[in-house]
Amino acid sequence: MTILFAPSEGKKSGGPLPPIDKSAFCFPELYPRRIEVVERYDSFVKTAPIEALQKLFDIKDISAIEHYRANIFERPTMRVVERYDGVAYDYLDYTNLPGRAKIYIDEHLIIFSNLFGPVCAKDRIPEYKLKQGEPIDDFALERFYKECFGKLLDDYLETYGPVVDLHAGFHEKFYKIPMPYITIKFLKNGKTVSHWAKAYRGIVLKNMARYGIMDEKSLLAMDIENLSVPSSKSERQKTEKRSYTR
Repeated sequence: MTILFAPSEGKKSGGPLPPIDKSAFCFPELYPRRIEVVERYDSFVKTAPIEALQKLFDIKDISAIEHYRANIFERPTMRVVERYDGVAYDYLDYTNLPGRAKIYIDEHLIIFSNLFGPVCAKDRIPEYKLKQGEPIDDFALERFYKECFGKLLDDYLETYGPVVDLHAGFHEKFYKIPMPYITIKFLKNGKTVSHWAKAYRGIVLKNMARYGIMDEKSLLAMDIENLSVPSSKSERQKTEKRSYTR
């Protein structure tokens, strides 16, 4: 079982772990390609005018911008799943999961970082700021990672399937799943839920970890408060599970 998940633009500061190196990431054979991007980012944030950084970071506070100009290669790190601080991660509540559920997340979750590309939950990353979809001086990160990591991810998911896609639609620009996979659509009163979708993704992931879900049948059988999964719809390679809020 492999679960694909989105990052969050919000991130916790600091970290108890050392700066990034080759051991910080899964797929170490492609570490040099990640570093190409990180070096480009680091150089740009050190030299670009404030106006360009306001756009890159999507913030206006100049003092906050200065905080992110520090050398990213010298920043302390923390585990990816603990670094991100958005709604989905609040509802996942990784810190308070029991030990076996944490191990499940560590071993089965791939997150599509806007800066670092596909990373595993237990990888280490520093604090950084980057607006989703924003290029670094006309350099499109999603296109780069799609070209560099696509084949490797294909092989990985073929080996460690089935695949559950819980990441946002934007991240298909980083990677488009070529094999059969399962995704979940959240509906209320027959309409797609958008505002609370991040929260529901976190809730589903949390319960998958608690139950140790490893197959589609077990996923459908999960008992989640305020959610039900009564039907499915198959379209080519995607199996869409329609999850209804009660």
